[in-house]
Amino acid sequence: MNPNLDRLQSYPFEKLRTLYAGITPPAGLNEIRLHIGEPQHPTPQFIKDVLIANLGGLANYPTTNGSADLRRAIADWLAQRYGVPPLDADTQVLPVNGSREALFAIAQAVVAPRRHAQPVVVMPNPFYQIYEGAALLAGARPFFLNALPADDFCSDWQRVPEEVWQDCQLIYVCSPGNPTGKVMSLDDWRGLFALADRHDFVIAADECYSEIYFDEAHPPLGSLAAARQLGRDDYRRLVVFNSLSKRSNVPGLRSGLVAGDAALLQKFWLYRTYQGCAMSPPSQAASAVAWRDETHVRDNRRRYAEKFARVTPLIARHLRTAVPDAGFYLWADVSPNGLSDTEFTRRLFAQYNVTVLPGSFLARDAAGINPGRNFVRIALVAPLEECLVAAERIAACCASL
Repeated sequence: MNPNLDRLQSYPFEKLRTLYAGITPPAGLNEIRLHIGEPQHPTPQFIKDVLIANLGGLANYPTTNGSADLRRAIADWLAQRYGVPPLDADTQVLPVNGSREALFAIAQAVVAPRRHAQPVVVMPNPFYQIYEGAALLAGARPFFLNALPADDFCSDWQRVPEEVWQDCQLIYVCSPGNPTGKVMSLDDWRGLFALADRHDFVIAADECYSEIYFDEAHPPLGSLAAARQLGRDDYRRLVVFNSLSKRSNVPGLRSGLVAGDAALLQKFWLYRTYQGCAMSPPSQAASAVAWRDETHVRDNRRRYAEKFARVTPLIARHLRTAVPDAGFYLWADVSPNGLSDTEFTRRLFAQYNVTVLPGSFLARDAAGINPGRNFVRIALVAPLEECLVAAERIAACCASL
């Protein structure tokens, strides 16, 4: 067996199950699940209709690069969303089975062994655990860059030692961030692009939360837009990942995109022809119509905006938290209540049947601290009324302390 498998940690939700072992919550309280970032808004009917209408496509093998229609739909959406010239649908766009599998696969395609130094993959901390697993199974060493409240959860590239940049082959960035909701600024991108040019590493930009924001007039800055504004018209060293899961409430469709540097995508496409991960034709047809419609996306944002506007003040009375730049998570500091993140999570489940995720499960010890410790991630994915009930229970839990 690959010895690097032994270096993988349990997934956060496995750790949560262990944390809850032996607890039986009150029978009279329904469970409210706010621990997992699984959208619970209804899937738009028109997407389901197109999926059903194209079931005949199951009789055909799909191609790795997807249909020309889907690639055009993605290229058009990227141009419209980010205000950039249309990407070349044949060389700068790839459909993928959700951003998760592609974020894992990119490390396997990019990381190259070295004789005298182990490759490094830089990633935010806290982080989406796929980044770490992808780095380890590619034979690289993860370097965790802490996102701290004192820095407003921004990535401070100066905290990365020069010798780490010298061995870096890939960096994962997540904007809007999971779990902090922080959006990278143009200056953040300017500094990162300069480092990528100097040290010749690839930037994997995870933007799967990009379409959940709270001001229709000011969508979050994306990596493609930042690159164009900074004169990087070829998107060199940049690959961006996005997904329909959160945008269109279709997590089970497993549909996403990779776009950017044509030379990198050519090599990534070659890797994927061996991986056997082509999207089914019915999913491709449903994905194309989803990318082409913004009405359901605006309605989705409206629902999240209402939840954040009504729920955040209730929770902020007891936990240190605020509406994020974007995304559907509250990143809440529980330390004012005198409990650790794991103790608070257990108590909330045991007494009030509300599940949240301890922040320490989403981070690693780095530079002497675990930046997720004493935080919990609260996913406002349930319907509004359930989120309001959960907020009341969280308030009651805090009051009981």
